[in-house]
Amino acid sequence: MNRTRDVADLGEFEFECGRSVPLEVAYETYGEYDGNNAVLACHALTGSQHVTGPRRGSDDENGTSGQASAWWSDVVGPGKAIDTREYFVVCANVPGSCYGTTGPASIDPETGDPYGTDFPPVTVGDWTRAQARLLDLLGVGPLRAVVGGSVGGMNVLEWAKRFPERVDRIVPVATAARLDPQMLGIDAVARRAITTDPNWNGGEYYGTDEEGDPRPEPNEGLAVARQLGHLSYLSKDSMDRKFGRRSAGRAGTAEAFAPDDPAGEFFPYREVESYLDYQAEKFVERFDANSYLYLTRAMDDYDLAEGYDSDADALAGFSGEALVVSFTGDWHFTVEQSERLTAAFETAGVDTAHHVVESDHGHDAFLVEPEEVGPPIRDFLSAGLDGKAVSDAEEREFAPVHASLFGD
Repeated sequence: MNRTRDVADLGEFEFECGRSVPLEVAYETYGEYDGNNAVLACHALTGSQHVTGPRRGSDDENGTSGQASAWWSDVVGPGKAIDTREYFVVCANVPGSCYGTTGPASIDPETGDPYGTDFPPVTVGDWTRAQARLLDLLGVGPLRAVVGGSVGGMNVLEWAKRFPERVDRIVPVATAARLDPQMLGIDAVARRAITTDPNWNGGEYYGTDEEGDPRPEPNEGLAVARQLGHLSYLSKDSMDRKFGRRSAGRAGTAEAFAPDDPAGEFFPYREVESYLDYQAEKFVERFDANSYLYLTRAMDDYDLAEGYDSDADALAGFSGEALVVSFTGDWHFTVEQSERLTAAFETAGVDTAHHVVESDHGHDAFLVEPEEVGPPIRDFLSAGLDGKAVSDAEEREFAPVHASLFGD
């Protein structure tokens, strides 16, 4: 597979907040561009430009130690649903992240210090405009498709809204036109876990202190934020299947992020706690706390209808085709939200299909069930709504499932 990894200098970039900074965007491409086969992949909240291929790290001499693993290797690659022998796939790390694109941890050329919270607030619209500028720089013309999941699906919707003439087909997966109040609340608590960590220090935790010692990072707060996120990615059924109420030992064995709780010594340290602690420990090794604040704010702020009378009005300029994909066990972005999104496309006169996957994996399903996600995407890219897997799915009936972690 022909793969390119690089960082593009986009020059001075004005964010929607009105501020400008020099912007570099880290990106990867896969396959050969023939002028009519480009597919843009949009990553989720804490993903990166590394959409497929080997794991980043010491076993990959061109990799970046600590970066996220390839997040869609089972969907993108030679012979996969998004076949890199046929399509030229581009994936760019979004502004505000910490995987090579300019963000809070980057050096401000005016001060010589990391931006920290002086970095401009970012929006999904900023991500989309930066991607468009990158594609211009790469000489990539109209896109065969834009594909992405979760907040990456919001990025996809913004392409249809902002640059409808530049894309033929879109595939928003496990996403919605906006977050619901429950998820807004969970994200707010996650951010407060970070900003109330004393080591956050107003976002100034980079580098060394006056004595030359490394500044402590807000790992405790970031760990809790990640744990909250993981709870929202799983369904009640998948949690019951994976963990139940099984014990993983006594609470004293929880070394990574367990608080000092003497009374807890009496009670079990459960497998679900062990899983969350493990996920948190791995996450703080690879992600930046300020970036987490910035990116969750961008997701929370997104509203497809902003600047328009309705979602349908926002999509009215798009003349291509749309395939909306949702999962019955996903309560982060529900089937009902995808149904409303599909209705907005239809009202706007956009040829649309809604492919519902029966799954109890929760929001993570778009990453962990490639056998369900891949076929409709493959057929849609190849034949549009006439693709067999898309047509077959439209003939089936699905009952929306809206499982809440906090009750039935």
